Amino acid sequence: MAKKGVRNHIRLKSTESGHMYVTEKNRRNNPERLEIKKYDPFLRRHVIYKEVK
Repeated sequence: MAKKGVRNHIRLKSTESGHMYVTEKNRRNNPERLEIKKYDPFLRRHVIYKEVK
């Protein structure tokens, strides 16, 4: 069953490789797309990840 509420599952895609993270965000507090710097295991360094639909 799908969760009901303000938290949505989102995918974060690396800007430099095809790696993705799955996380949640509160769509009421953060309606804009998320952009965060995280570790990319393919490249073995930190890169920028952007939210994709």
